[in-house]
Amino acid sequence: MKIAFYDTKPYDRLWFEPLARERGIYVTFYETRLNKDTAILASGNDAVCIFVNDDADEDVLWILNKIGIKTILLRCAGFDNLDLKYAEGKFNVLRVPSYSPAAVAEFALTLLMSLNRNIHKAYQRTRDFNFSINGLMGTTIRGKTVGVVGTGKIGQVMIDLLQGFGVDILAFDPYPVEGLKAEYVSKEELFSRSDFISFHCPLTDDTKHMVNAETIGLMKDGAIIVNTSRGAIVDTPALIEGLKSKKLGGVALDVYEEEDEYFFEDRSNDIISDDELSRLLTFPNVLVTSHQAFFTKEATKSIAETTLNNFVAIMKGEPDPKNVLCRAE
Repeated sequence: MKIAFYDTKPYDRLWFEPLARERGIYVTFYETRLNKDTAILASGNDAVCIFVNDDADEDVLWILNKIGIKTILLRCAGFDNLDLKYAEGKFNVLRVPSYSPAAVAEFALTLLMSLNRNIHKAYQRTRDFNFSINGLMGTTIRGKTVGVVGTGKIGQVMIDLLQGFGVDILAFDPYPVEGLKAEYVSKEELFSRSDFISFHCPLTDDTKHMVNAETIGLMKDGAIIVNTSRGAIVDTPALIEGLKSKKLGGVALDVYEEEDEYFFEDRSNDIISDDELSRLLTFPNVLVTSHQAFFTKEATKSIAETTLNNFVAIMKGEPDPKNVLCRAE
């Protein structure tokens, strides 16, 4: 059994190599991302394995289909980079719907606390032997209101973690979870009442640019936004205007709508051509990380195990239904 892995980094080998060997799977790692020019590299394999910034649009899937690929393994939960409608009936598509909700929720809370208390700025100052605390004042989280958008597994862990902070917790999700220790409200009410807002929802037609000029206008003056879900949840130009006008107190982003050209890569010697990303990085109250919320030992091992188990199971015709997005005819 053979799998072609795209968009791989050294840390992908940590778990995938030994676990694949245990299962009798031969793996070829490609640093390049999947696109219409690189799809041909998968010739001779039984499956391809892709990540969040690989491109599996109709053109790419057509090539994969022509060279005999029948299975696409997503080593992530999201699948907005794959044309699922075109894949239906042609490919087995499997994902990792839940690898470590705790890892992402913990990171989101870390971003919230770091941004609020200006830890990122304090670190840079002390590295330069500047021990002044002027301009580093934050706010006390206890007694505030935190809004959680999306109460799937990650959102539920986030709400659980927030229980010890002495905050009021608001939640929005089209599919409420019974017994959750949060008050479900409309997204408009959540935006208008929350001091801190953390996003844990998938990217869909309904959630794309959920944060826009109108919804930012609903927010409290000085509200802080944290996004660890998908970059396109946020309309970046509107976010920049919200920061420039000082409507927003701060923004922490682990994802960015146009991240595929930059995130996971070393661009320290490059000129950044993305004006919006460059502008965001000029704000002192913006904290950007490179899509690393999932990045723990436990989570990466779980991703590798589930991805490879998905492949073995589909080859046997016994896949876990909750991991299957579509099946080949």
